[in-house]
Amino acid sequence: MKAAGRLAVTHRDLPPAADGPPDDPVLIVDHLTMRFGGLVAVNDLSFKVGRGDITALIGPNGAGKTTVFNCITGFYKPTEGMIRLCPEGGGAYLLERLPGHDVNRLARVARTFQNIRLFPRMTVLENLMVAQHKPLMQASGFSLAGILGLPGYRRAEAEAVEKARAWLQRIDLIGRADDPAGDLPYGDQRRLEIARAMCTDPVLLCLDEPAAGLNPRESADLNTLLRMIRDEHATSVLLIEHDMSVVMQISDRIVVLDYGLKIADGTPEQIRTDTRVIAAYLGVDDEEVEAVEAEVGLAGAQA
Repeated sequence: MKAAGRLAVTHRDLPPAADGPPDDPVLIVDHLTMRFGGLVAVNDLSFKVGRGDITALIGPNGAGKTTVFNCITGFYKPTEGMIRLCPEGGGAYLLERLPGHDVNRLARVARTFQNIRLFPRMTVLENLMVAQHKPLMQASGFSLAGILGLPGYRRAEAEAVEKARAWLQRIDLIGRADDPAGDLPYGDQRRLEIARAMCTDPVLLCLDEPAAGLNPRESADLNTLLRMIRDEHATSVLLIEHDMSVVMQISDRIVVLDYGLKIADGTPEQIRTDTRVIAAYLGVDDEEVEAVEAEVGLAGAQA
């Protein structure tokens, strides 16, 4: 049964979740498989994202990470499996059954992309106002109240501006609110894109390589921003990232893919010394890891 696009299911209606921690998941991916013709991009993948956690999805190029993101955020419909978003208060959204736009509009899953997708000719403030299109359109009565400037719409518009300005304060861009977004330095554009996603009040924020192209200072600023989102907002974070310094510093849990298969799932400390992970990144078989570690000096460093 559906109600306004929401699947009226309770946790009791759902099949058993994937095994293992975390105990209070906001996202449960169960036996996800994605095929493109004869190519299996993701194969029987199960993992959980803990509520209020930062979870990293890592792996070598071509491991299937972005395909997983596209399934979670509604860009792809998986060939098999179930993706459950579990907001506080009970019930669940079955994301694989929702139309793509409802994954954000109803289930409140937001994402950014590997390539920045701001509106470069709009101002910094306008980019954050666009993210609040849904409540503004509702307040405008889908145009008429906005055209007439009725009090209800003016209040909603003032609240949207206040929220946008609050986020610009958090990312230290309030002084550039009226500048075109395309004029910002690269690192500032990255943070603005995350702030825009946060203006939708997401339950789950999915970030596709947010540290790509950042220098060490910008990466440190990103770490601070993501910790603030985790600690001060009711938002869980799932990120794809190749910068291991970022992953190891901020992640509560790490899921590792290789050729579409999950090869490891654990804390940063567990992942750091997992031979299967080392083998995947070095491009060698498991039994060759010890020899390669000795050759490049990793064995002594881990000991």
